[in-house]
Amino acid sequence: MSFINQKLKIYAVAVLGSGMFLACAQTKNAVVSKPAKEVSQSGKIVPTNLKWSERMMLSEMQRFPEAWMLDFSKSPKWTYPSAIVLDGAEQLYIKTGNKQYYDYISEFGEKLIKEDGTILTYDLEKYNIDMLNSGNVLLYLYEKEKKDKYLKALQTLRLQIEGQPRTKEGSFWHKKIYPYQVWLDGLYMGMPFYTHYTKDFVKGSEADKAYNDIILQFESVQNNLLDKKTGLLYHAWDESKEQAWANKETGLSPNFWGRAMGWYGMAMVDVLDYLPENHPGRAKLISYIKSYSDAVIKYQDKKSGLWYQVLDKPLANGNYEEATASAMFVYTMIKSVNKGYLPKSYKAAAKKGYDGIIKNLITVDENGVVNLNKCCAVAGLGGKPYRDGSYEYYVNEEIRSNDGKGTGPFILASLEFEK
Repeated sequence: MSFINQKLKIYAVAVLGSGMFLACAQTKNAVVSKPAKEVSQSGKIVPTNLKWSERMMLSEMQRFPEAWMLDFSKSPKWTYPSAIVLDGAEQLYIKTGNKQYYDYISEFGEKLIKEDGTILTYDLEKYNIDMLNSGNVLLYLYEKEKKDKYLKALQTLRLQIEGQPRTKEGSFWHKKIYPYQVWLDGLYMGMPFYTHYTKDFVKGSEADKAYNDIILQFESVQNNLLDKKTGLLYHAWDESKEQAWANKETGLSPNFWGRAMGWYGMAMVDVLDYLPENHPGRAKLISYIKSYSDAVIKYQDKKSGLWYQVLDKPLANGNYEEATASAMFVYTMIKSVNKGYLPKSYKAAAKKGYDGIIKNLITVDENGVVNLNKCCAVAGLGGKPYRDGSYEYYVNEEIRSNDGKGTGPFILASLEFEK
Protein backbone atom coordinates (compact mmCIF):
# COMPACT_ATOMS: atom_id res chain seq x y z
CA MET A 1 0.00 0.00 0.00
CA SER A 2 1.37 3.45 -0.92
CA PHE A 3 2.10 5.98 1.79
CA ILE A 4 -0.71 8.29 0.52
CA ASN A 5 -3.27 5.48 0.41
CA GLN A 6 -2.27 4.41 3.90
CA LYS A 7 -2.75 7.96 5.17
CA LEU A 8 -6.15 8.18 3.47
CA LYS A 9 -7.23 4.91 5.08
CA ILE A 10 -6.14 6.07 8.53
CA TYR A 11 -7.94 9.38 7.97
CA ALA A 12 -11.15 7.61 6.86
CA VAL A 13 -11.09 5.36 9.94
CA ALA A 14 -10.52 8.40 12.14
CA VAL A 15 -13.43 10.29 10.56
CA LEU A 16 -15.70 7.25 10.81
CA GLY A 17 -14.66 6.68 14.40
CA SER A 18 -15.20 10.29 15.38
CA GLY A 19 -18.58 10.23 13.62
CA MET A 20 -19.60 7.16 15.58
CA PHE A 21 -18.31 8.78 18.77
CA LEU A 22 -20.22 11.96 18.00
CA ALA A 23 -23.39 10.00 17.28
CA CYS A 24 -23.02 8.10 20.55
CA ALA A 25 -22.30 11.32 22.41
CA GLN A 26 -25.34 12.98 20.87
CA THR A 27 -27.55 10.00 21.69
CA LYS A 28 -26.28 9.96 25.25
CA ASN A 29 -26.62 13.72 25.51
CA ALA A 30 -30.23 13.52 24.35
CA VAL A 31 -31.00 11.30 27.32
CA VAL A 32 -28.86 12.82 30.04
CA SER A 33 -29.11 16.51 29.21
CA LYS A 34 -32.54 16.73 27.65
CA PRO A 35 -33.79 19.97 29.26
CA ALA A 36 -30.49 21.90 29.04
CA LYS A 37 -30.38 21.75 25.27
CA GLU A 38 -27.84 24.49 24.73
CA VAL A 39 -24.52 25.15 26.32
CA SER A 40 -24.32 28.85 27.16
CA GLN A 41 -21.90 31.23 25.47
CA SER A 42 -19.63 30.91 28.49
CA GLY A 43 -19.30 27.20 27.64
CA LYS A 44 -21.26 26.18 30.75
CA ILE A 45 -24.37 23.98 30.85
CA VAL A 46 -25.79 26.21 33.58
CA PRO A 47 -24.83 29.87 33.03
CA THR A 48 -23.28 31.48 36.10
CA ASN A 49 -24.78 34.89 35.34
CA LEU A 50 -28.31 33.72 36.21
CA LYS A 51 -29.96 34.12 39.62
CA TRP A 52 -29.59 31.25 42.10
CA SER A 53 -33.22 30.15 41.58
CA GLU A 54 -32.65 29.43 37.88
CA ARG A 55 -29.18 28.05 38.39
CA MET A 56 -30.47 25.44 40.82
CA MET A 57 -33.56 24.65 38.74
CA LEU A 58 -31.52 24.13 35.57
CA SER A 59 -29.07 22.02 37.56
CA GLU A 60 -31.90 19.80 38.79
CA MET A 61 -33.19 19.43 35.24
CA GLN A 62 -29.69 18.47 34.14
CA ARG A 63 -29.34 15.85 36.90
CA PHE A 64 -32.89 14.57 36.57
CA PRO A 65 -33.98 14.96 32.92
CA GLU A 66 -37.51 13.88 33.84
CA ALA A 67 -39.20 15.24 36.95
CA TRP A 68 -40.22 11.82 38.29
CA MET A 69 -36.50 11.16 38.81
CA LEU A 70 -36.19 13.99 41.36
CA ASP A 71 -36.53 11.58 44.30
CA PHE A 72 -33.65 9.50 42.87
CA SER A 73 -36.37 7.20 41.50
CA LYS A 74 -35.31 4.52 39.02
CA SER A 75 -38.80 4.28 37.50
CA PRO A 76 -41.85 6.58 37.56
CA LYS A 77 -43.67 6.51 40.89
CA TRP A 78 -46.00 8.84 42.76
CA THR A 79 -43.90 10.41 45.55
CA TYR A 80 -43.77 13.81 47.20
CA PRO A 81 -40.29 15.40 46.62
CA SER A 82 -40.86 16.12 42.92
CA ALA A 83 -43.72 18.48 43.77
CA ILE A 84 -41.51 20.79 45.84
CA VAL A 85 -39.03 21.31 42.99
CA LEU A 86 -41.88 21.65 40.50
CA ASP A 87 -43.39 24.40 42.66
CA GLY A 88 -40.17 26.28 41.93
CA ALA A 89 -40.43 25.44 38.21
CA GLU A 90 -43.98 26.81 38.16
CA GLN A 91 -42.89 30.11 39.70
CA LEU A 92 -39.87 30.35 37.39
CA TYR A 93 -42.11 29.84 34.37
CA ILE A 94 -44.34 32.69 35.55
CA LYS A 95 -41.29 34.86 36.17
CA THR A 96 -39.28 34.13 33.00
CA GLY A 97 -41.74 32.73 30.44
CA ASN A 98 -39.13 30.05 29.67
CA LYS A 99 -41.19 27.16 28.32
CA GLN A 100 -38.71 24.46 29.31
CA TYR A 101 -39.82 24.96 32.92
CA TYR A 102 -43.46 24.43 31.97
CA ASP A 103 -42.62 21.39 29.83
CA TYR A 104 -40.76 19.84 32.76
CA ILE A 105 -43.92 20.12 34.89
CA SER A 106 -46.26 19.02 32.09
CA GLU A 107 -44.23 15.90 31.29
CA PHE A 108 -44.48 14.86 34.96
CA GLY A 109 -48.28 14.90 34.72
CA GLU A 110 -48.27 13.06 31.40
CA LYS A 111 -46.03 10.32 32.76
CA LEU A 112 -47.70 9.80 36.14
CA ILE A 113 -51.39 10.12 35.26
CA LYS A 114 -52.99 7.60 32.90
CA GLU A 115 -55.72 8.66 30.47
CA ASP A 116 -58.45 7.27 32.74
CA GLY A 117 -57.17 9.38 35.67
CA THR A 118 -55.38 6.51 37.41
CA ILE A 119 -52.29 7.65 39.32
CA LEU A 120 -49.23 5.48 38.64
CA THR A 121 -48.18 3.42 41.72
CA TYR A 122 -50.68 5.22 44.01
CA ASP A 123 -52.80 3.15 46.41
CA LEU A 124 -55.67 5.04 48.05
CA GLU A 125 -56.21 2.29 50.61
CA LYS A 126 -52.82 2.96 52.21
CA TYR A 127 -54.05 6.37 53.40
CA ASN A 128 -50.54 7.76 53.30
CA ILE A 129 -50.72 11.54 53.70
CA ASP A 130 -47.36 11.96 51.90
CA MET A 131 -49.16 11.05 48.67
CA LEU A 132 -51.26 14.22 48.64
CA ASN A 133 -48.35 16.61 48.09
CA SER A 134 -47.87 15.95 44.37
CA GLY A 135 -51.54 16.78 43.94
CA ASN A 136 -50.31 20.40 43.94
CA VAL A 137 -48.71 19.74 40.55
CA LEU A 138 -52.01 18.41 39.18
CA LEU A 139 -53.91 21.44 40.48
CA TYR A 140 -51.56 23.62 38.45
CA LEU A 141 -51.72 21.44 35.35
CA TYR A 142 -55.51 21.18 35.45
CA GLU A 143 -55.77 24.95 35.74
CA LYS A 144 -53.54 25.30 32.66
CA GLU A 145 -54.58 22.34 30.48
CA LYS A 146 -58.08 21.38 31.71
CA LYS A 147 -57.41 17.70 30.99
CA ASP A 148 -60.11 15.43 32.35
CA LYS A 149 -57.54 12.90 33.55
CA TYR A 150 -56.08 15.47 35.96
CA LEU A 151 -59.50 16.29 37.37
CA LYS A 152 -60.20 12.59 37.98
CA ALA A 153 -56.83 12.12 39.69
CA LEU A 154 -57.47 15.20 41.86
CA GLN A 155 -60.87 13.84 42.89
CA THR A 156 -59.22 10.56 43.90
CA LEU A 157 -56.71 12.40 46.10
CA ARG A 158 -59.52 14.45 47.65
CA LEU A 159 -61.30 11.17 48.39
CA GLN A 160 -58.28 10.13 50.44
CA ILE A 161 -58.84 13.12 52.75
CA GLU A 162 -62.41 11.91 53.36
CA GLY A 163 -61.21 8.51 54.51
CA GLN A 164 -57.91 9.46 56.19
CA PRO A 165 -57.97 8.02 59.73
CA ARG A 166 -57.89 10.60 62.54
CA THR A 167 -57.18 11.03 66.24
CA LYS A 168 -60.09 11.61 68.64
CA GLU A 169 -59.86 15.38 68.17
CA GLY A 170 -59.70 15.08 64.38
CA SER A 171 -55.99 15.26 63.59
CA PHE A 172 -54.95 13.14 60.59
CA TRP A 173 -52.89 10.01 61.17
CA HIS A 174 -49.72 10.12 59.11
CA LYS A 175 -50.41 6.75 57.50
CA LYS A 176 -52.85 3.92 58.05
CA ILE A 177 -49.88 1.67 58.96
CA TYR A 178 -48.89 4.21 61.67
CA PRO A 179 -52.07 4.23 63.78
CA TYR A 180 -52.80 7.16 66.13
CA GLN A 181 -49.62 8.94 65.00
CA VAL A 182 -49.45 12.60 63.98
CA TRP A 183 -46.16 13.69 62.34
CA LEU A 184 -45.16 17.29 61.65
CA ASP A 185 -44.26 16.21 58.10
CA GLY A 186 -47.92 15.46 57.41
CA LEU A 187 -49.02 19.08 57.73
CA TYR A 188 -46.94 20.02 54.70
CA MET A 189 -47.80 16.84 52.80
CA GLY A 190 -51.54 17.34 53.08
CA MET A 191 -52.65 20.83 54.08
CA PRO A 192 -51.50 23.05 51.16
CA PHE A 193 -53.15 20.57 48.77
CA TYR A 194 -56.33 20.39 50.87
CA THR A 195 -56.55 24.21 51.01
CA HIS A 196 -55.73 24.76 47.34
CA TYR A 197 -58.24 22.10 46.22
CA THR A 198 -60.92 23.67 48.41
CA LYS A 199 -60.26 27.14 46.95
CA ASP A 200 -60.48 25.82 43.38
CA PHE A 201 -63.39 23.39 43.62
CA VAL A 202 -65.49 23.85 46.77
CA LYS A 203 -67.96 26.62 47.60
CA GLY A 204 -70.21 27.81 50.41
CA SER A 205 -70.67 25.91 53.67
CA GLU A 206 -68.69 22.92 52.42
CA ALA A 207 -65.70 25.17 51.78
CA ASP A 208 -66.05 26.73 55.26
CA LYS A 209 -66.14 23.26 56.79
CA ALA A 210 -62.96 22.28 54.93
CA TYR A 211 -61.09 25.47 55.91
CA ASN A 212 -62.08 24.96 59.55
CA ASP A 213 -60.82 21.38 59.35
CA ILE A 214 -57.48 22.59 57.97
CA ILE A 215 -57.04 25.11 60.80
CA LEU A 216 -57.94 22.34 63.29
CA GLN A 217 -54.92 20.35 62.05
CA PHE A 218 -52.58 23.17 63.04
CA GLU A 219 -54.34 23.83 66.34
CA SER A 220 -54.05 20.16 67.25
CA VAL A 221 -50.33 20.12 66.45
CA GLN A 222 -49.76 23.26 68.53
CA ASN A 223 -51.63 21.68 71.43
CA ASN A 224 -49.98 18.27 71.28
CA LEU A 225 -46.47 18.62 69.79
CA LEU A 226 -45.23 22.01 71.02
CA ASP A 227 -42.54 22.15 73.70
CA LYS A 228 -43.31 25.30 75.67
CA LYS A 229 -39.79 25.55 77.08
CA THR A 230 -37.96 25.76 73.74
CA GLY A 231 -40.79 26.80 71.42
CA LEU A 232 -39.81 23.91 69.14
CA LEU A 233 -42.15 21.12 68.07
CA TYR A 234 -41.37 17.42 68.41
CA HIS A 235 -41.23 15.28 65.28
CA ALA A 236 -44.32 13.25 66.15
CA TRP A 237 -46.99 12.35 68.68
CA ASP A 238 -48.59 8.97 69.35
CA GLU A 239 -52.06 9.44 70.77
CA SER A 240 -52.09 5.82 71.97
CA LYS A 241 -48.64 6.16 73.63
CA GLU A 242 -47.93 2.59 72.53
CA GLN A 243 -44.93 3.14 70.23
CA ALA A 244 -41.48 2.35 71.61
CA TRP A 245 -40.37 5.84 70.51
CA ALA A 246 -43.26 7.55 72.34
CA ASN A 247 -42.93 9.04 75.82
CA LYS A 248 -45.22 6.96 78.04
CA GLU A 249 -46.75 10.08 79.66
CA THR A 250 -46.98 12.50 76.73
CA GLY A 251 -46.87 10.24 73.65
CA LEU A 252 -44.20 12.51 72.13
CA SER A 253 -41.16 11.40 70.17
CA PRO A 254 -37.87 12.24 71.93
CA ASN A 255 -36.18 14.79 69.59
CA PHE A 256 -36.55 17.97 67.59
CA TRP A 257 -35.67 16.93 64.05
CA GLY A 258 -34.74 19.89 61.85
CA ARG A 259 -36.63 18.90 58.72
CA ALA A 260 -39.82 18.04 60.61
CA MET A 261 -39.84 21.63 61.89
CA GLY A 262 -39.02 22.78 58.35
CA TRP A 263 -42.02 20.96 56.90
CA TYR A 264 -44.27 22.56 59.50
CA GLY A 265 -43.12 26.10 58.71
CA MET A 266 -43.59 25.62 54.97
CA ALA A 267 -47.05 24.13 55.60
CA MET A 268 -48.22 27.25 57.43
CA VAL A 269 -46.85 29.78 54.97
CA ASP A 270 -48.12 27.87 51.91
CA VAL A 271 -51.62 27.26 53.32
CA LEU A 272 -51.98 31.02 53.74
CA ASP A 273 -51.70 31.36 49.94
CA TYR A 274 -55.14 29.74 49.60
CA LEU A 275 -56.95 30.40 52.89
CA PRO A 276 -59.56 33.17 52.39
CA GLU A 277 -58.54 36.61 53.61
CA ASN A 278 -61.56 36.82 55.90
CA HIS A 279 -61.09 33.42 57.55
CA PRO A 280 -60.44 33.74 61.32
CA GLY A 281 -57.85 30.95 61.07
CA ARG A 282 -55.45 33.29 59.22
CA ALA A 283 -54.66 35.27 62.38
CA LYS A 284 -53.99 32.01 64.24
CA LEU A 285 -51.58 30.70 61.59
CA ILE A 286 -49.74 34.02 61.47
CA SER A 287 -49.35 33.97 65.27
CA TYR A 288 -48.00 30.42 65.03
CA ILE A 289 -45.48 31.53 62.36
CA LYS A 290 -44.26 34.30 64.68
CA SER A 291 -43.67 32.02 67.70
CA TYR A 292 -42.22 29.35 65.40
CA SER A 293 -39.75 31.77 63.81
CA ASP A 294 -38.69 33.11 67.22
CA ALA A 295 -37.86 29.55 68.31
CA VAL A 296 -36.07 28.70 65.06
CA ILE A 297 -33.89 31.83 65.28
CA LYS A 298 -32.83 30.88 68.82
CA TYR A 299 -31.29 27.69 67.44
CA GLN A 300 -29.64 29.26 64.38
CA ASP A 301 -25.86 28.88 64.45
CA LYS A 302 -24.44 32.33 65.20
CA LYS A 303 -21.41 31.87 62.96
CA SER A 304 -22.66 29.96 59.91
CA GLY A 305 -26.32 31.00 59.98
CA LEU A 306 -27.35 27.35 59.50
CA TRP A 307 -29.38 24.85 61.51
CA TYR A 308 -28.50 21.39 62.77
CA GLN A 309 -30.00 17.99 62.01
CA VAL A 310 -31.14 17.76 65.66
CA LEU A 311 -31.96 21.36 66.40
CA ASP A 312 -31.24 21.73 70.11
CA LYS A 313 -28.03 19.66 70.31
CA PRO A 314 -25.53 21.47 68.06
CA LEU A 315 -22.46 20.37 70.01
CA ALA A 316 -23.42 16.71 70.42
CA ASN A 317 -21.25 14.09 68.77
CA GLY A 318 -22.14 13.49 65.10
CA ASN A 319 -24.58 16.38 64.68
CA TYR A 320 -24.17 18.47 61.53
CA GLU A 321 -25.47 21.56 59.77
CA GLU A 322 -28.22 20.15 57.57
CA ALA A 323 -29.25 21.60 54.21
CA THR A 324 -32.94 20.72 53.87
CA ALA A 325 -34.03 22.12 57.24
CA SER A 326 -31.89 25.24 56.72
CA ALA A 327 -33.46 25.91 53.31
CA MET A 328 -36.97 25.35 54.69
CA PHE A 329 -36.48 27.75 57.61
CA VAL A 330 -35.08 30.40 55.30
CA TYR A 331 -37.99 29.99 52.86
CA THR A 332 -40.62 30.14 55.61
CA MET A 333 -39.20 33.31 57.13
CA ILE A 334 -38.39 35.28 53.96
CA LYS A 335 -41.78 34.45 52.42
CA SER A 336 -43.48 35.48 55.68
CA VAL A 337 -41.62 38.81 55.64
CA ASN A 338 -42.52 39.40 51.97
CA LYS A 339 -46.19 38.59 52.63
CA GLY A 340 -46.33 40.77 55.75
CA TYR A 341 -46.85 37.89 58.21
CA LEU A 342 -43.59 38.75 59.98
CA PRO A 343 -42.04 42.18 60.63
CA LYS A 344 -39.19 43.19 58.28
CA SER A 345 -36.70 42.70 61.13
CA TYR A 346 -36.93 38.92 60.57
CA LYS A 347 -35.34 39.29 57.16
CA ALA A 348 -31.89 39.52 58.77
CA ALA A 349 -32.09 35.96 60.18
CA ALA A 350 -33.46 34.64 56.88
CA LYS A 351 -30.68 36.36 54.92
CA LYS A 352 -28.03 35.07 57.30
CA GLY A 353 -29.34 31.54 56.77
CA TYR A 354 -29.51 31.97 53.00
CA ASP A 355 -25.97 33.33 52.80
CA GLY A 356 -24.85 30.46 55.04
CA ILE A 357 -26.32 27.90 52.65
CA ILE A 358 -24.56 29.46 49.66
CA LYS A 359 -21.24 29.79 51.47
CA ASN A 360 -21.16 26.42 53.26
CA LEU A 361 -23.45 23.98 51.45
CA ILE A 362 -23.42 24.99 47.77
CA THR A 363 -20.73 23.85 45.34
CA VAL A 364 -20.58 24.62 41.61
CA ASP A 365 -19.11 22.19 39.08
CA GLU A 366 -16.87 23.38 36.26
CA ASN A 367 -19.79 23.13 33.82
CA GLY A 368 -21.87 25.47 36.02
CA VAL A 369 -24.07 22.77 37.56
CA VAL A 370 -24.98 23.73 41.14
CA ASN A 371 -25.03 21.21 44.02
CA LEU A 372 -26.64 21.40 47.45
CA ASN A 373 -24.71 19.23 49.90
CA LYS A 374 -25.35 17.73 53.35
CA CYS A 375 -29.01 16.83 52.87
CA CYS A 376 -30.49 14.21 55.20
CA ALA A 377 -31.89 11.63 52.77
CA VAL A 378 -34.78 10.44 54.92
CA ALA A 379 -35.87 10.07 58.54
CA GLY A 380 -39.00 8.70 60.13
CA LEU A 381 -40.29 6.74 63.09
CA GLY A 382 -41.28 3.12 63.60
CA GLY A 383 -41.50 0.80 60.58
CA LYS A 384 -39.12 -2.05 59.73
CA PRO A 385 -36.27 -1.87 60.60
CA TYR A 386 -37.58 0.06 63.59
CA ARG A 387 -36.65 3.76 63.83
CA ASP A 388 -36.58 4.73 67.49
CA GLY A 389 -36.34 8.53 67.19
CA SER A 390 -33.16 8.65 69.25
CA TYR A 391 -30.49 11.29 68.70
CA GLU A 392 -28.18 8.58 67.35
CA TYR A 393 -30.84 7.51 64.87
CA TYR A 394 -31.20 10.98 63.31
CA VAL A 395 -27.50 11.74 62.96
CA ASN A 396 -26.74 8.36 61.42
CA GLU A 397 -29.31 8.47 58.61
CA GLU A 398 -27.87 8.76 55.09
CA ILE A 399 -26.52 12.15 54.01
CA ARG A 400 -26.53 13.00 50.31
CA SER A 401 -26.34 15.88 47.85
CA ASN A 402 -29.11 17.35 45.69
CA ASP A 403 -32.10 15.93 47.49
CA GLY A 404 -35.32 17.55 46.22
CA LYS A 405 -36.37 18.14 49.82
CA GLY A 406 -33.51 20.66 49.95
CA THR A 407 -33.12 21.90 46.38
CA GLY A 408 -36.86 22.66 46.13
CA PRO A 409 -36.97 24.91 49.23
CA PHE A 410 -33.68 26.52 48.13
CA ILE A 411 -35.23 27.46 44.76
CA LEU A 412 -38.34 28.80 46.52
CA ALA A 413 -36.28 30.77 49.05
CA SER A 414 -34.12 32.17 46.23
CA LEU A 415 -37.24 33.34 44.38
CA GLU A 416 -38.40 35.16 47.50
CA PHE A 417 -35.05 36.94 47.87
CA GLU A 418 -35.05 37.84 44.17
CA LYS A 419 -38.39 39.70 44.38
